[in-house]
Amino acid sequence: MIRRTLTILATTVLAMTSGPALAQDNQPLVTLHTTQGDIIVRLDAGQAPITTCNFLRYVQAGRYAGGTFFRTVVAETNDSPAPIDVIQAATTAGSDDPGLGPITLERTIDTGLRHSAGAISMARDGPDTATSSFFIVTSDTPALDFGGGRNPDGQGFAAFGLVISGMEIIQAIHSAPAEDEQLISPVVIGAATLSTGLPAVCRA
Repeated sequence: MIRRTLTILATTVLAMTSGPALAQDNQPLVTLHTTQGDIIVRLDAGQAPITTCNFLRYVQAGRYAGGTFFRTVVAETNDSPAPIDVIQAATTAGSDDPGLGPITLERTIDTGLRHSAGAISMARDGPDTATSSFFIVTSDTPALDFGGGRNPDGQGFAAFGLVISGMEIIQAIHSAPAEDEQLISPVVIGAATLSTGLPAVCRA
């Protein structure tokens, strides 16, 4: 009876620490502590490991501390043939920070992720040029996905997670006064902290 009870207990513990634990490991949470309040994003290391691990390198190195949300793009006033609704942030070194070097573009056609409202994604010029600057989408914007018209190369941008708390802060930043898409009063990121463990794929 005792042996049978221990077997059942061991089976239960294994079930509790396998699938769900892996899912949590692949979806770390990062909090952006801004002067407007906290924004929490859930990253997807399972679907976008390169982009997620790159972002977490900057988080762990403290490179976003003192950085800013400096840009807002509003579709209604954007004269591009593929208007978008986003806010963009950069590290302390600014939007052109070469940082830790460029990464391979993880296309949405491969990851299955989309630029829906609340998506976090990497800013870039050409493919495989993203470093540290990122943006958050304020409304569904398929023009940023693979095949979308926002970038002439049609490769889209690398979405790698989703905001799970603080969307009202993002909307407020998006609607804040700006000139030529540059916020009059940039919103400072005091710190970016990882509140869960580093995903196994990022420890390899």
